[in-house]
Amino acid sequence: MDHVAVLALFDRDMREGARPDAPDARVERVGKVVRQVGAERGWNGVIWSDLDGAGADAAIAEQVRYFSDLGREFEWKLYGHDKPEDLGHRLRTAGFTAEPEETLMVAELGDLTLDAEPPEGVRLLPVTDRAGVDLVAEVHEQAFGTDGTRLRHQLLAQLTGDADTVVAVVALAGDAPVSAARMELLPGTRFAGLWGGGTVEAWRGRGIYRALVAHRARVAAERGYRYVQVDASSQSRPILARLGFQPLTTTTPYVYTR
Repeated sequence: MDHVAVLALFDRDMREGARPDAPDARVERVGKVVRQVGAERGWNGVIWSDLDGAGADAAIAEQVRYFSDLGREFEWKLYGHDKPEDLGHRLRTAGFTAEPEETLMVAELGDLTLDAEPPEGVRLLPVTDRAGVDLVAEVHEQAFGTDGTRLRHQLLAQLTGDADTVVAVVALAGDAPVSAARMELLPGTRFAGLWGGGTVEAWRGRGIYRALVAHRARVAAERGYRYVQVDASSQSRPILARLGFQPLTTTTPYVYTR
């Protein structure tokens, strides 16, 4: 993989040329910033910027004013190659809080190992309705220890508004949900995004996460996508590397709360 070329393509497709991630969201291009304005319970934030030292602070202040006037907390999604080089420091100075750094990992679907299956006694269930969304949110809350309200709202809106843009799946051990994940498919892009892969603690280390990655990658290949991308935690990065994903850069969410 030509890392420089693929990263530039990712920036063009998924950031500078971003599409809304939900039917009730919109993407706005203001100067050298691309932002998403979502519903109150949706995702709001800066997706891409092309700033320099002279204009960065003013651009940051403009986004803070804009989202504060809407009454929304928001995220500035900072990538390791974004300019200026001290943009993270400038965001912290402006009142943002950095969340844990992740690694942007990308794989070309033709290079992936996609034969991973769930362990014995675990089955994968496609999510198509509110009951399935509730199972995904339940796993999310158990696996990550965070509230699943926003995820529940976003996923249900996607399934209701345009089901072709999202694939969600939950792993069941008997009737108990033990792992879940989703994939976002934006028409006109070459990247399918893998999101939310989480497994409850008692079921980790059994290959379920690997099976969920393979399942979603197979769907992406069938639908004509060339690449899959993941914002990988330190726990998932080794698994993804074994499947054929390669690290391109880092990504850090900077969150501004009113």
